[in-house]
Amino acid sequence: MEELRHTGFRILAAIALVLGYSATVACSPGPAALPVAPSPGLTVALPSATPPPKATPGPGGTTPGIQLTVVPQRDGSFDVTENVMLPQATDILSLQLPTSGINLPGMMSPTTPKVTNLKVLADNQFVPVENSTVAGSGDLPLTVSATRVQLTYRLSGSTILASPSVSTRASSAIRPLTSGADAALPTDIKVTSGLLNAVCPLMAETRCAVGDPPDLTIQTGLPASKALVVLQLDLPR
Repeated sequence: MEELRHTGFRILAAIALVLGYSATVACSPGPAALPVAPSPGLTVALPSATPPPKATPGPGGTTPGIQLTVVPQRDGSFDVTENVMLPQATDILSLQLPTSGINLPGMMSPTTPKVTNLKVLADNQFVPVENSTVAGSGDLPLTVSATRVQLTYRLSGSTILASPSVSTRASSAIRPLTSGADAALPTDIKVTSGLLNAVCPLMAETRCAVGDPPDLTIQTGLPASKALVVLQLDLPR
């Protein structure tokens, strides 16, 4: 009997140990978590460099020359983009305004052209311009020696209105600012709207309009030294 009692005590003690161990395991923290690499922070994508615009085939785009795009404004001024491709790199450009102070064929009086808001890219690099207003001939220094130059600007003072009764009819003198860079550079001039006629007073054949309105264009490949054009046009209303 005494032996049975001792056996019972041993069984109860064993049960108590098992229960105590289970409780300890349940209450104790689990195994230490393995270190986790910190999540990466937010990544800000930097803007990629803007690729240069695709060049328009022809002079000033894919071959040496000048490409002049002229957008008439209702007040007689023009927004102008001038793309130049030179046969050799240069770090200075000679600028020349349309002829000023003399009567031109088709113009009733002399003009006083002026360029404002001049912006310049040389080989797709921005060139700081000390004076963005050009009122006469002069040299434009570039920050790099470049073969490709783009100028954008507003040309004013080169337009004469035909008469008060036909307020949108006008005559204007147009010439690339960079026409003095190389006298032989072929030059293409595009007027985006309203062109009625074009005369090139420095050419042997002065009428340089091609086609008929509203699809009239200007003769392509004019030598830069002779690329002075007198436009007859209807200004935007």
